[in-house]
Amino acid sequence: FLMVDLKSGKAVAPRPPDERTYPASTTKIMTALVAAEHITDYSETFKMTLEITDKMYLAEATAAGFLKDEPVTMTDLLYGTILPSGGDAALGLAYKIAGSEEAFAELMNEKARQLGLSNTHFTNVTGLFDKNHYTTAADLAVILKAAMDNPVCRQVLSTHPYTTAKTE
Repeated sequence: FLMVDLKSGKAVAPRPPDERTYPASTTKIMTALVAAEHITDYSETFKMTLEITDKMYLAEATAAGFLKDEPVTMTDLLYGTILPSGGDAALGLAYKIAGSEEAFAELMNEKARQLGLSNTHFTNVTGLFDKNHYTTAADLAVILKAAMDNPVCRQVLSTHPYTTAKTE
């Protein structure tokens, strides 16, 4: 872990800040940041697919609980990605914005390069294990700061309870 004083930018309690580690669900912070930078209409919907729900079920991954064929707004997908750490919501964002998880992961890697992160590489949007999916505590601190500097991400990351729109 790494604690950073956001005012000074200095590490307060570093534990090898540049050691590569598996980011797990903290991946979804970058997923949300990249999504927020690409969404132009937050009321636009994505129709949840069986491909996504089955993938999360088979991986025994955390899901927001959206159902097959359910139309989900971009806003609800963002909150679903962060609050319950929903892999289904993260994948919905990836498919809607980039057409595939792989293409969205490339957007995440592009954002990492823009942020000057040299020890971070994403292969997916959910944080499911992959040996080529990694970051460091120092890089994660930069990602979190960038997310908090984005007004949409700051709102999502700062929200505790959230209720999605009603569906059938």
